[in-house]
Amino acid sequence: MTTHFKKSLQRVQDALNESGYAYTVQELAASTRTAQEAADAVGCTLAQIVKSLIFEGEESGNPILVLASGANRVNEKTLAKLAGEPIRRAHPNFVRQRTGFAVGGVPPLGHSEPLQPFIDEDLHQFDEIWAAAGTPHAVFCLKSVDLQPLTGGKVVSIK
Repeated sequence: MTTHFKKSLQRVQDALNESGYAYTVQELAASTRTAQEAADAVGCTLAQIVKSLIFEGEESGNPILVLASGANRVNEKTLAKLAGEPIRRAHPNFVRQRTGFAVGGVPPLGHSEPLQPFIDEDLHQFDEIWAAAGTPHAVFCLKSVDLQPLTGGKVVSIK
């Protein structure tokens, strides 16, 4: 594993530790880059995977974080209304610059700048969910009820 990956993984674990929640990052041999790969790697349903998707506000240039169920597609018109401006999918370079993480490993917390997350309400139908932990080979399991207080996100209907 490269040093960059180790630093990214450690940043997520540090953010979890600072949050007061006792969740632990798990590094896996299998890829967790996509929601399906993550579900296969940890043995859960696709819907239990938290996809951390970054969009860009077309007017503000601000990053917008969506924490969506792995089984759902984000309704971009709904997201634009929630964000109060037109949005576009963020380019991988934008994602890395604004979050500090590469696409495929963006976690729900520990970003290089504060982000206002929107949380897919469908994630709350499960007791446990799995989120990326900074690299395409790292995840952490958490209780779905802890995602909102952990991230400060707004729970919305986003699919």
